[in-house]
Amino acid sequence: MKVILSIKPEFANKIFNGTKKFEFRRTLFKKKEVNKIVVYASSPISKVIGEFEIEDIVHENLNALWDKTSEYSGISLDYYSEYFQGKKAGYAIKVKNPKKYDKELCIMQTFGIRPPQSFAYLK
Repeated sequence: MKVILSIKPEFANKIFNGTKKFEFRRTLFKKKEVNKIVVYASSPISKVIGEFEIEDIVHENLNALWDKTSEYSGISLDYYSEYFQGKKAGYAIKVKNPKKYDKELCIMQTFGIRPPQSFAYLK
């Protein structure tokens, strides 16, 4: 099963160039059978640009999560701290086999949905 995630373009590009191997989330999808992430690069790109498999999902308190993921986080500690402000724990989705599409896709035409605030399940 796939979900589509809205990811800022600078971070989406880092996933596909291999410098970001963890995608952080404050909350996560409930369905355990999700094994693939389709990447929607948010504004100004506003297109679906690729996908990756989920190798693992790490759920830890914020200090432990940063210790385990910081080398391939693709973000600064300041950005991480700001993103998780008010949370005690967070999620890191470990990226496996990232594949950037040859052609960017329109989310509405291809999937029939509007860009999700966080994520949306795909059939």
